[in-house]
Amino acid sequence: MRNHTPPQTHPADAETFRRTFERITANVERVIRGKPDAVGLSLLCLLCDGHLLIEDVPGVGKTSLAKSLASSIDAPFGRIQFTPDVLPSDVIGVNVWDERERVFDFRPGALFSSIVLVDEINRASPKTQAALLEAMQERQVTTDRTTRPLGQPFMVIATQNPIEHEGTYPLPESQLDRFLMRISVGYPDADSAVEVLDLHDGTTEITLEAVATAGEVLAMARTVTEVHVAPVLRRYIVAVADASRRRGTITLGISPRATLDLQRMAQARALAAGRNYVVPDDVKAVAEPVLGHRIRLSPDAQLQGLTPQSALRDVFEAVAVPTATR
Repeated sequence: MRNHTPPQTHPADAETFRRTFERITANVERVIRGKPDAVGLSLLCLLCDGHLLIEDVPGVGKTSLAKSLASSIDAPFGRIQFTPDVLPSDVIGVNVWDERERVFDFRPGALFSSIVLVDEINRASPKTQAALLEAMQERQVTTDRTTRPLGQPFMVIATQNPIEHEGTYPLPESQLDRFLMRISVGYPDADSAVEVLDLHDGTTEITLEAVATAGEVLAMARTVTEVHVAPVLRRYIVAVADASRRRGTITLGISPRATLDLQRMAQARALAAGRNYVVPDDVKAVAEPVLGHRIRLSPDAQLQGLTPQSALRDVFEAVAVPTATR
């Protein structure tokens, strides 16, 4: 039996990916000033067919980031404000009786959009979050025993406030693991803050035009899986995961799903740089946003002030970086 060799991305395809990636990020950055990392990671998450969790304080541009990304790729945008009284039908949709046709007519909810912003995700009840979980994992929703597929592309951008905890439900680990990455937008620097004031002076509003189509985004996503990952780099990712599971400060290590997500994000980052192969720096650059929300620290480690990010850095320092990764 011959070994299956996956197709490899052609250098010209990598260059096309890079140019389109830069065109989209530049368009989004017309609104989101001074946050190139957050913009770039958000787009990489979309191109990896993943979902994004933004944990940050109110007013830093989380909604604007999601809307700008949707506008830049000419994709439908939906928004759901999660509160304790939100029902699954409010998210998925509901069947309404049509008296004229004498049939039930399905009215789709906000999930039937390409990019869906879920504000304050941890304020909804576990039942509503379970409905969202099916959409995130299976790319489908079920109502009244009828399963309906969601469109392509499909991405959930969820937000939660790290400083306000009253009336919230903690996200289960199974749902956290469905988010490809977690990031923070953060406050802008002084120069960027001045630019924001100039842009939003109350008399003008920035309207973004699409610079890419949904079809281009889907083609870019297919290209990601064809980027070359050397066997030594695959073993490197597995070694990092194994080291996290054997570390005394970590009680819940990196899952197999997380290693797959880490590899795919490294592939997408390589393409964004115009390369058709992954290098160790690609893996390390995306490790914290991809893995930070998936590990759990021991109580002693938390008392010592250790954070998931610092624990991950310790893990990576303990694993030898491979060479000759072409």
